[in-house]
Amino acid sequence: MGRAMRCPLAVAVLLAGSLAGCHGAGPYGHAPQYAPQGDEDAMVNSAREYDPVMVGRQPDEWRKGTVVLFGVVEKRAAGPGGQALLTLSVRRLEMRNLCTTATDDDSCRVTVSDKDFGVVHALVSLRGDDDIGPRSVSSRSLLRVVGTIGQNSSPADGGIVIHTSWYRHWPAFSYVTTASASMMRQ
Repeated sequence: MGRAMRCPLAVAVLLAGSLAGCHGAGPYGHAPQYAPQGDEDAMVNSAREYDPVMVGRQPDEWRKGTVVLFGVVEKRAAGPGGQALLTLSVRRLEMRNLCTTATDDDSCRVTVSDKDFGVVHALVSLRGDDDIGPRSVSSRSLLRVVGTIGQNSSPADGGIVIHTSWYRHWPAFSYVTTASASMMRQ
């Protein structure tokens, strides 16, 4: 095959490969397994998985680094400096997402535990559509947050406050809990 024929063929193969990679799991993780996005791996890998029991036993030790957790929003209020103060019901991520069909990844939803593991408060600087609009962070949204445990506690209930440095958001109904397992499959 001559050089003139190889170049267009190589370009076509590269273009097809790059287009195939564009679909992925989308912003809400429609894939059979949890699919991190953007800088999520880098942010999460440097943080410790939140453990409510250990935070209660060793609060000073846990304030030294960053923590990561999933939480379902129970309440949103105005926080200091234009931030949102979110009350989160802590959940555990299921690495395999629940799907309605075995052949369509778009039927899969990020899946977290139905059972909660305590309540935390998170101060979050929300961006764009996450702050205002029909898909904004509100009651029943799911967030994955990375941040530090503050010295302060919530004035409402004395719970811990996480000062969030990074987050990912799923609006209500764009994820499921393990309670949906009877209607979906893994």
